[in-house]
Amino acid sequence: MTILDWTARFKGTAELPMEVRERLNKSAHVTQIKTGDQVFGPMNIPDSLFFLYEGRIRVSQTSDMGREIVLYRIEAGDSCVLTTACMLAEEAYNAEGIAETDVTVVVLPKPAFDRLSSEEDAFRNFVFAAYSRRLIDLLRVVDDVAFGRIDVRLAERLLTLGDGLKEVRATHQDLASELGTAREVISRVLNDFQKRDLIEQSRGLITFKDKAGLRAIANFA
Repeated sequence: MTILDWTARFKGTAELPMEVRERLNKSAHVTQIKTGDQVFGPMNIPDSLFFLYEGRIRVSQTSDMGREIVLYRIEAGDSCVLTTACMLAEEAYNAEGIAETDVTVVVLPKPAFDRLSSEEDAFRNFVFAAYSRRLIDLLRVVDDVAFGRIDVRLAERLLTLGDGLKEVRATHQDLASELGTAREVISRVLNDFQKRDLIEQSRGLITFKDKAGLRAIANFA
């Protein structure tokens, strides 16, 4: 796949000086990854920075006990803060990135990243601005897991996943991983939502019956 000017796809790179964008276009290459494939994994040391041109990637961490928590998602038009952090520190990933859809990725090799970071102030400022925004998102995840009410968080997540839809395809374990909690906790809250006639459950499927009621719970905080 050939993309003449991928920098126009990303708000941060589109605002860079043209000479910097030309260097990025010359240094990077495009690759494609299938749904379900691993983009990066624990103990891998990144050798390139990637920009997600199309698709969506889920970044998660799994404990020694096998409990997974979704840290964030990389959407089209984003770069990966974890890759940036590991490249800067020259350390291995401590999380996993999985393609949730077919994805198209623009790959900038580390030598080119290092040269641009040292020689182009505009590129360096772009990298750290993107890093700062995602770090704030991660801190919100920590705050939610540590202090957020699970019914509020679950209502919020269902509404987000089901935006514009009548139903959400997700298992109780999927939702537990999304929210960093146990499957049994999710099952208990979903059963409560069903008793209150907010949703209807079947295997791997949650149907909305009262989105307004869920929004009232989500807005409680």
